[in-house]
Amino acid sequence: MPDPARPVRRRTTPAQVAGDAAEDRASTYLMELGWQILARNVHVGRFEIDIVAIDPGPPRQLVVSEVRWRSRRDFGLAEETIDHRKRSRIRRAAYALLQLGRLPDGSELPRLPLRFDLIVLEPAGRLRHHRHAL
Repeated sequence: MPDPARPVRRRTTPAQVAGDAAEDRASTYLMELGWQILARNVHVGRFEIDIVAIDPGPPRQLVVSEVRWRSRRDFGLAEETIDHRKRSRIRRAAYALLQLGRLPDGSELPRLPLRFDLIVLEPAGRLRHHRHAL
């Protein structure tokens, strides 16, 4: 069954397909923790947010999550791909979304404290969740 929080889009390259699979796995993981996924692949201007969710806490928080994956370890850890420019883009996208006050489907964005997380998937399928990472 398609995820209603995920927009339908065509992904054609192997990297895009793998990235989508990583975001699917991250979303499933968060839902298993009891989180509510509000939206995925949210575009705000020229920026994108991978996952917008509510962590039921305590404390209850609005969480913007960046999902990273690596097909091989030869190129280093996925965490190392988040430089200050990428952090800045994620933060600007989140703050722009907060100013809009609405999600792409038109629903109201909950007024909750904001947190930035990083979810990393490794080649062997292991997942690491870094809270307050960005």
